[in-house]
Amino acid sequence: MELDLGAVRAFVTVADEQHFGAAADQLNLTQQAVSRRIAKLEAALSTTLLHRTQTGARLNESGAALLPHARALLVLADQAVDSVRIRNRPLRVDVNDTRLPATELVREFHDSNADVEIDIITSNGLRSGRTALTSGSIDATVARVMGTLDPVIKHRPAYLGPLHVLVGRTHPLADRRQVRLTHLRDSIAWMPTNEPGSEWADFYDCLAREFGLTIDTSGPNFGLDHMLDHLAASPDRFTFGGELLRVPWHPQIVQIPIVDPTPVYPHSLLWKQGNRHPVLPRLIDHVTSRLRPFDPERQWMPPADIRALDLAAAADEHPAPDSSGESLTNRWRGRAFRGGL
Repeated sequence: MELDLGAVRAFVTVADEQHFGAAADQLNLTQQAVSRRIAKLEAALSTTLLHRTQTGARLNESGAALLPHARALLVLADQAVDSVRIRNRPLRVDVNDTRLPATELVREFHDSNADVEIDIITSNGLRSGRTALTSGSIDATVARVMGTLDPVIKHRPAYLGPLHVLVGRTHPLADRRQVRLTHLRDSIAWMPTNEPGSEWADFYDCLAREFGLTIDTSGPNFGLDHMLDHLAASPDRFTFGGELLRVPWHPQIVQIPIVDPTPVYPHSLLWKQGNRHPVLPRLIDHVTSRLRPFDPERQWMPPADIRALDLAAAADEHPAPDSSGESLTNRWRGRAFRGGL
């Protein structure tokens, strides 16, 4: 005997809604179509499954016995369909902005995996990324982890990005080859992209508190090109950048590394547990194996990010080996990302 999956789905939906009309709405069918499917299933099983009443429907003893198996059957059927669909679509990765280091991480992966198709999605960081991951609309995102995540979202440190400053040629620091954070106290960090509540605004707020810096988030934000024009004309303003940030060339802008200590912005790769896209494990392995370790003697991160890095290492102390027989922890502790920020 073969069960019709459409009839099984109708049965489960009626059991959940306890009403044929509500089940029909959920399935985008007519109430008569739902009734016919239930009748077909009952005929195949030679038993009734539901008590029909004037106010709805409820399971009888046979229906209650069938329900858990029907749910399991639908899960397997959906997984079978997804396993084919997911293999035939590109890996969807959220990078927030195509100028940012996240894009370079994914591009470097794609360059060494020419057979992989990738769709780059841009959004507004962790806030939208969490929802997109749990809904399945993206496969992975690169963001700074902040706050409590849904337990189904997994993450690993991916890149610790050393920060630079961008200043105009009239700025007092423009002729320096390196700057310290203490040198920036007499200037104003202009950052109109620091959206309240965002993970990056929180990072720079922590940095400003720690080193006595002033941040101006006034806007509007017309994009990086406009910011550079504004900075080029200012003798007392700067903004933060980094080695992997794609800064458009500007004749009046200089980019200077920060040292002693170097602030590093922590990027993590996030994905949903159970995502079965065949390329996702390759991306996770590629990114985590190229992490440059944090150097507390020369670098700075907010204490919360240092704790998160330690927790990630502790959680990965005794993982199952990958195909190379080496744990992710050993690899991301000791290797460096090829290239720069």
